[in-house]
Amino acid sequence: MSILFVSDIHLSAQRPTIVRAFLGFLGHRAQEAEALYILGDLFESWIGDDDPSELAISIKSALRQLSNSGVRVYIQRGNRDFTLGSRFAKETGAKLLPDEYMLSYRHHCALLMHGDSLCTDDIDYQRFRRKSRNPLYLWCLVHLPLTLRQKIASNWREKSAAANSNKSSQIMDVNTHAVTEVMSKHNAPVLIHGHTHRPAIHQLDNRQRIVLGDWDQNGWCLTLDNEGFKQDSFPLV
Repeated sequence: MSILFVSDIHLSAQRPTIVRAFLGFLGHRAQEAEALYILGDLFESWIGDDDPSELAISIKSALRQLSNSGVRVYIQRGNRDFTLGSRFAKETGAKLLPDEYMLSYRHHCALLMHGDSLCTDDIDYQRFRRKSRNPLYLWCLVHLPLTLRQKIASNWREKSAAANSNKSSQIMDVNTHAVTEVMSKHNAPVLIHGHTHRPAIHQLDNRQRIVLGDWDQNGWCLTLDNEGFKQDSFPLV
């Protein structure tokens, strides 16, 4: 048996190929695992657990079927879906994880993160992140009228795309000091994260940093079993 890790699927009604591919992934490959860890940005945007869209309903139903089949499902919030809450967890059977979570699986230990908090050189984003994670801000946001939240989410996506187009790739990547600091804090031999869309396995002396791939041209999945970690990509069909 094995456990699976994915991130940055960015599900959206405007990307039906990826939606179909992810539903297929949940119905087949994930069914053979002990657990599935989704490390942030499951959705391109999440306006609240009361989202009545066909996309939200279909994904919640598929995750519930997976968890009902005996596969444990864990989800971290990302920068695109930080409003995921307890209602979503209840309806899907998933468990929401904190931003920094230490996983212990057989003889393996790994620190799981979405990864956006590691991009400390992106000052503007980190300022927004601190505001958006404030419990009072979050409460006010999710209690706004649905139509207003939809407009806010659309505005955020436009501003994010415009801002990122003017930022260097270095600014949007993780900061080396931030990585070292958080791994030392948890005494983690392995760090697994997404967010940067730069899939790779980095050797850090006697430690590893594994970056998950985003679902765009291909799907990506990291597997952990008795033989260790293995990341692979596959066509979105």
